[in-house]
Amino acid sequence: MPRIALGLAYDGSAWQGWQTQPHGQTVQDSLEAALGAFSGTHRPVPTICAGRTDTGVHAASQVVHLDTDLSRRDESWVRGVNAFLPPSISVQWAQSMSDTFHARFSARSRTYVYVLWRGRVRPALWTGRAGWCFQALDVDAMRAAAQALIGEHDFSSFRSSQCQARHPVRTLHRLDIDERGPFVVFTLRANAFLHHMVRNLIGALLQVGQGREPVEWLGELLRARDRRLGAPTFAPDGLYLADIEYPAEFGLPRQDPGVTQLAPFIG
Repeated sequence: MPRIALGLAYDGSAWQGWQTQPHGQTVQDSLEAALGAFSGTHRPVPTICAGRTDTGVHAASQVVHLDTDLSRRDESWVRGVNAFLPPSISVQWAQSMSDTFHARFSARSRTYVYVLWRGRVRPALWTGRAGWCFQALDVDAMRAAAQALIGEHDFSSFRSSQCQARHPVRTLHRLDIDERGPFVVFTLRANAFLHHMVRNLIGALLQVGQGREPVEWLGELLRARDRRLGAPTFAPDGLYLADIEYPAEFGLPRQDPGVTQLAPFIG
């Protein structure tokens, strides 16, 4: 059966995360219903995604695949499925694939971007699209603390108690912290992420940036492997799934990962 890969973007503010739920208010539920309408079956078409996003989390570049007997041009998949999707979800591209491609297991890395607004007053125009911190931040201290996280580690101290991953070991390839006007932009790339891992890392980094903890604390927390010692999970508002990297042999479209891909959001 032919396999189709789709690239998606969505504003997660109104959705209860990616994964299908009985109430149907998820990105996956909406996409699978749209695929059913486009295919004429009017039954949800099952999909597999590269990475499940939580309630309120956005995606600039989610990747999914589906198996179908329906034969359409790639551009027809884009325009046809989008006709049945709400404005907050959009198929960006479609491509026919061999059955050796798997949206989740073929991925080499995932990149998340967290957009944080720093200012005395909450940003009304960025509600749901950026996190907010009204305290002054020592960005250099956060950058120094972040160095302890790079590489392969047991990230149990940054793992949700509901995490279903088989093990807590992940390889964090990149953690950049950039200042862009009133924004602080965090770019994180890893082979994979644990449930709430990015938001827990942001929360811990902000503890350092606000002077509540020393630079050395982040490394100590990592080695402790104890979530109870960590910072509160930070808000989902400014979190974007920004890029999924696949082997070049699959020939999937690539956008620039990280901050540059999200430039339209952060100016």
